[in-house]
Amino acid sequence: MRRWITLASCLFAGNCILAPLVCAGPTSRLDALASEGERLARQPLAATDGWAAFSTGTTGGSVAAPENVYVVTTRKELADALKNAGSLPKIILVYGTIDANVDDNNMPLACADYVTQGYTLEAYLAAFHPEVWGRTKVPSGPLEDARKASQGNQQKRVRITVPANTTLVGLGNDATIVGANIYLKNVDNVIIRNITFRDAFDCFPQWDPTDGSTGNWNSQYDNIWLTGATHVWVDHCAFDDGGHPDSEQPEYFDRVYTPHDGELDITNASDLVTVSWNRFVDHDKVMLVGSSDKAPADVGKLRVTLHHNLYANVIQRGPRVRYGQVHIYNDFYVIGENDGYDYSWGVGVQSHIYAENNFFEMGSVTPDQIIKRFSGTTIHVGETCVNGPASAERIDVLAAYNATYNPDLAPDDSWVPLLVGEMHPTEAVPALVWHKAGPFLSKTDPHVPR
Repeated sequence: MRRWITLASCLFAGNCILAPLVCAGPTSRLDALASEGERLARQPLAATDGWAAFSTGTTGGSVAAPENVYVVTTRKELADALKNAGSLPKIILVYGTIDANVDDNNMPLACADYVTQGYTLEAYLAAFHPEVWGRTKVPSGPLEDARKASQGNQQKRVRITVPANTTLVGLGNDATIVGANIYLKNVDNVIIRNITFRDAFDCFPQWDPTDGSTGNWNSQYDNIWLTGATHVWVDHCAFDDGGHPDSEQPEYFDRVYTPHDGELDITNASDLVTVSWNRFVDHDKVMLVGSSDKAPADVGKLRVTLHHNLYANVIQRGPRVRYGQVHIYNDFYVIGENDGYDYSWGVGVQSHIYAENNFFEMGSVTPDQIIKRFSGTTIHVGETCVNGPASAERIDVLAAYNATYNPDLAPDDSWVPLLVGEMHPTEAVPALVWHKAGPFLSKTDPHVPR
């Protein structure tokens, strides 16, 4: 018979860091939250729910033994719990807000606490101003070394590595991880559900004058980064920039000094991933599938399913794809009067996007802007509706793109997705996704309106 920890006596005292759920109960609301959290964590991905269901499927830590089920409330508890069971199946239940920019005593760390070797932003800006450094080479030398070293100090705190056979679930509807880079490297079988991921900010962005025609500031951390990871399911989570929104950042060298990179990036031959019922809000670079045009190891990999996700007031990469076979269906894009909007579907080298039954609230943006060609040549675009639910209009998005840009993109008939969960009518997508994507509101029904 399952036994439970008495959470009320230990969570607030901070003495249940790696305590397995083995005490009497349940006796409190927190016990009930943990019980419901474990119920969610015991659910594997459904057998037809996208690419992560292919082959062996995705079970995460759903079969974890009781001694490998943990409740965590701080960064140290989270990191220790993830390490404790190694590759054995494990369930990590996140309670409350966990800040990654803290020391081992959970005391806050500011950007100044990571600085080393005399780095200052003022000195960096002076040394690498285009009028001083030029625009033909990336920064180098002692000051750039100091920036990298300072960035490395922050990385040691905010990068949290997730091993194989893990399920990470938030308790209730307000579990939040702030400032962390959740890192899945060369691991298989991971489930992440019901958590808000907020503000993975880099204190030390790098200036690269060779990035694009005018240069760019590049940051280091994604909220979740998959590199060489397989069989991953990210479900009912939320992603935003928290206290450092890109829209409020200063400009240096006529480019926004953004502290953020991607919200959920899938790179370096990662494969068999399902991303479902998530909210991506108020962000620039949302999702990268494949990170290089010259990555032969990515061929035949990067198979990803994206369904029932909300993209609201985001600029680009919803997603940008290289190489992979990416199925996008029943996603809801709220663009509105987003003056900075760039595109939603990025067609990269050898990419195979299969988009169908998606809905766009366009505002002043025109349908030809939904797609952007990088170095890809084909895309499949099925039924797509645009504008408000009361005036939904079916648009041939590929034809709209081809009427505006050259060269044309050809229809992609190279594959048809086979692993598809419930697909809803396109007109139903706005209400369905707006109310039901993101962390669960109900503890018993994951699809109760928010």
